[in-house]
Amino acid sequence: MAEYAHLSIPDPALASTLEAMAEQPRQTDIATRREEFKTQLIPHLKSQLEPELPPESEYEVKDYMVDVGGAQVLARNIIPRKTTSEETFPVLFWIHGGSKYDMAGRTGYSNGNADLDDYQMRILSVKLRISVVISEYRLAPEHVFPTGLNDLYAVLKYVIKNPSQFSASFKKGLMLAGSSAGGNLCAVLCHRAKDDPFFKDTPITGQALLVACVIHPHAYSKLPEEYRSRLLSMDQNANAPVLGKVEVDAIVGKYRTNLLPSECYKAPPFDPDMSPLLSPSHKGLPPTFIQVCGMDPLRDDGIVYEKVLKENGVKTKLLA
Repeated sequence: MAEYAHLSIPDPALASTLEAMAEQPRQTDIATRREEFKTQLIPHLKSQLEPELPPESEYEVKDYMVDVGGAQVLARNIIPRKTTSEETFPVLFWIHGGSKYDMAGRTGYSNGNADLDDYQMRILSVKLRISVVISEYRLAPEHVFPTGLNDLYAVLKYVIKNPSQFSASFKKGLMLAGSSAGGNLCAVLCHRAKDDPFFKDTPITGQALLVACVIHPHAYSKLPEEYRSRLLSMDQNANAPVLGKVEVDAIVGKYRTNLLPSECYKAPPFDPDMSPLLSPSHKGLPPTFIQVCGMDPLRDDGIVYEKVLKENGVKTKLLA
């Protein structure tokens, strides 16, 4: 993937910012990081988006607790103001991440909630006139793989079974999207759904994977050489600020690491439910948008994934 190596070179205008980010101490206590999310990060994100936020009269927000088998998780629904009481909308099923926003790093699958992207989804709902469902899922390390994944699958099926509750018209569209860890979960859900008879009459019509992990870094060896040789970004960006190689290892669960072993997601590297790039077949997946970032160790994973999907007849768009 040498043609993308230049993306690892930061803009000189960002040099001081990146240096400051790299020097920021890594919080090692998960309770502390979650509290920082709640009291510092989320208020900051909301303050940045507040000028773009539509008036409250332009949308409606409802929270539902969905039974996922032995527990309940939050599904937040945002719909634009209706022109008629019967109006329905296409649906965006959004899955939050964690590590993407956390300046302390190492939080994928173990942090985040519906509030993280709440304002962004309110803006999208009104601008695009779509029904947005932000689904939470139980987090690691308390709930390791595949608990969160199964939670999301249950919530997705609940939404499909209850279209009127979400002002949904699945004939108009059903898109899944997620960022970072949420992007990984989104990709896996789409693989599950394409082979599940439940979705025969309600197929997923698109997916958006933003800076997503699509293969466990210790599963590269299972790829054909033509793909494996193109995965350069893990080494090129090994020392990237915020999310470097060490942080990726800690997030997904490197078995030889002594960094926060209790916080590992603990997903088997070769399991397609962790590494969708290793799925036996990619045919029949919905049209896919993939966004990668230049200094991300996972950059080339996404680029290879887009290539594999395209080779299997999937409509794709890559933003690098």
